[in-house]
Amino acid sequence: MGNICRSPTAEEVLRVHAQRAGLELHLDSAGTEDYHIGDPPDKRSVLHAQRRGYDLSGLRARQVCPDDFRDFDLLLAADVLNLGVLRDRCPPAYHHKLALFLGDRALPDPYYGQASDFEKVLDLVEKRAVSLLSEWQAPTD
Repeated sequence: MGNICRSPTAEEVLRVHAQRAGLELHLDSAGTEDYHIGDPPDKRSVLHAQRRGYDLSGLRARQVCPDDFRDFDLLLAADVLNLGVLRDRCPPAYHHKLALFLGDRALPDPYYGQASDFEKVLDLVEKRAVSLLSEWQAPTD
């Protein structure tokens, strides 16, 4: 929603894993709301990510803009609520680009949680990053 916890975590984890795999991707994260535009990620997200070797410190929150639907091949929402907001804002021609980050379930929001919730998000994002990159690297016939 605000682009300070889940989405910057997913952006940086995907970026690091893509680089390790030798895959060049243009990645960005954005919130559906304007709560934190220009703010760095939540300090807890930064801390937990840093412990695993991810650097969120240079990221800044922004809100999804109309050009995103055109410019990106895929827009992954953290949960059904955010996916619904994206669908409402997305031109029908680009609806095929929208999906949940985890594919079939919501990525839990750690914002009101404890340290373990930020760790759980990292666990889920890392696992999904590996899966997504494997799909994207698969040879096409």
